[in-house]
Amino acid sequence: MRIAVLDDYQDVARSYADWGSLDVEVFTEHIGDTDELVARLEPFEVIAAMRERTPFPRAVLTRLPNLKLLVTTGMRNASIDLDAAREQGVVVSGTGSGTGWGATSELAWGLIFALLRDIPGQDRQIRSGGWQTGVGVELGGKTLGVLGLGRLGSQVAAVGRAFGMDVIAWSTNLTEQRAAEAGARLVGKEQLFAESDVLSVHLVLGERTRGLVGAAELALMKPTAFLINTSRGPIVDEAALRSALHEGRIAGAGIDVYGTEPLPADDPWRSTPRTVLTPHIGYVTDDTYQAFFTETVEDVHAFAQGSPIRVLNAG
Repeated sequence: MRIAVLDDYQDVARSYADWGSLDVEVFTEHIGDTDELVARLEPFEVIAAMRERTPFPRAVLTRLPNLKLLVTTGMRNASIDLDAAREQGVVVSGTGSGTGWGATSELAWGLIFALLRDIPGQDRQIRSGGWQTGVGVELGGKTLGVLGLGRLGSQVAAVGRAFGMDVIAWSTNLTEQRAAEAGARLVGKEQLFAESDVLSVHLVLGERTRGLVGAAELALMKPTAFLINTSRGPIVDEAALRSALHEGRIAGAGIDVYGTEPLPADDPWRSTPRTVLTPHIGYVTDDTYQAFFTETVEDVHAFAQGSPIRVLNAG
């Protein structure tokens, strides 16, 4: 079987697993054009997708007649049409994530520290001969708002408490009991945006959450507040957030996720002030990649032996 490994930006897939004698071709550049994607992938029986970097809707799957196995890293991938894959006779398998579930929470805090203490800016200043060009913000006594108090949001909340922050939270189905179990206080949506000094987004992208953080919500935030998004770009109205940052209506934003990825060279985010930007690296860690690629190879071997594992689209 010919195997395509997609979106391996760092060209590390081969180093994280024993691919043995498998016929593997690694694609290090993202293919955004649908026709080009189909033309490049048409010869392959197996495709290994990195998370949601390359979508596989029905319109793509029906044009890949040789495809038999589609492996996604992780056990959930909203960009794959599982029903269409099953109808095409394509098995979709997933992988675990090792110990990497905390990686995104860790990055969220990295962005918070970088923003509140202007670490990137101070680094640039000292390298250009400067010294102490700004004044930082402490976390103790401030209010941390967590939008979405699931596994990742709860991890972020725990760190906030350790720094002496008052932790508040809201999401559609969050209860007072669940919030209390995570060491947070349940508040209303408007109160969350109005009271937070740091607001961190931890929601799954879906119909209810797309555009959830819009101009109205951003207008409620303090001019001294910071927004962190390590979840999915479309949860936040990006144009509204950029406007708030350009106009100084909030103090800053730490962004790891975007509506279009990879970011085009001329994307407006690249020139937006008051930001610390990272290229969707929340899950990009050694432990996570070890699990992703090792279990991808396991999925391929299991399928080749006629006993697929970790199947996501079983009938």
